[in-house]
Amino acid sequence: MHTRSLDHWEHDHTFGQDLPKAGESRTILVIAITLATMAVEVTAGVYYGSMALLADGLHMGSHASALGISAFAYFYTRRHARDARFNFGTGKVNSLAAFASAVLLVVFALIMAWESLTRLIHPVDIQFDQAVLVAVLGLVVNGACLLILRGRHWRGNPHHGHDHDDHSGHDHGGLREDHNLWSAYLHVLADALTSLLAIFALLAGKHLGWTFLDPLMGVAGALLVAKWSLGLIRSSSHVLLDMQAPENIRQVIREAIEAQGDNRVSDMHVWSVGPGIYAAEIVVVSSAANGPDDYCRLLPPSLGLVHVTIGSHQCSLPED
Repeated sequence: MHTRSLDHWEHDHTFGQDLPKAGESRTILVIAITLATMAVEVTAGVYYGSMALLADGLHMGSHASALGISAFAYFYTRRHARDARFNFGTGKVNSLAAFASAVLLVVFALIMAWESLTRLIHPVDIQFDQAVLVAVLGLVVNGACLLILRGRHWRGNPHHGHDHDDHSGHDHGGLREDHNLWSAYLHVLADALTSLLAIFALLAGKHLGWTFLDPLMGVAGALLVAKWSLGLIRSSSHVLLDMQAPENIRQVIREAIEAQGDNRVSDMHVWSVGPGIYAAEIVVVSSAANGPDDYCRLLPPSLGLVHVTIGSHQCSLPED
């Protein structure tokens, strides 16, 4: 009995998830900046007896902890990229971490809203000069972190060479498609927004006596943060629940296959397996006896399809 090697058809399912992402190094840099700022604020708060600095320093600490989820997700994704227990690689760890971070953002928004409403009902004395200084410091730090996180998004090349049923592509995703990086960005953006609204409210309170604006801006900020976080929960949960890929991607697939001969797509499932990469199962009905390789070659590489399984049914053309 002859033994035939399957090396040509075998492949792994890392899909580029074992490669370092630019988002990972940027997230770690932002964590380092945040921790350094926390240390400065806490030290200054204790030394100068400033509760505002101390409170903002502790807030920076909680912020760094949330960003730590993103950093850990990048590490875990790379470390277990070749673990065979993950059917389609570890790309979904990205969305799982984003979902967890989004839930933390919702909690943060609720706390923000509760504290603001409490202060609206029971006003407290505000040390305007000191509070403005802390808010400006927070805005500068968060602004720098936002610029770091918005850097050019990594574009991977999760190529693997097997012609049987896979069609490799490039990661065509952006900041929003990397749910993990997007969650880190939203955490920093929420902080920056809080600082900006606080500066506006504090200056209005100091110069115009509108002290009610401080808690009102807190409520407004909480509502906006909640909206962002719910959007992230929705998009990341779509990936975790294997919901269909965007309609435009499915439409391009259908048109690419049906543009040749009398091909018709009778069944199609396309879902995300990582940031900007997709798996697909497609059934084609045609009068031609083409194999899966022929149909795979019709698919545009730009779609980010890294694992495609195609089944075909041959049918006879109706007689005139």
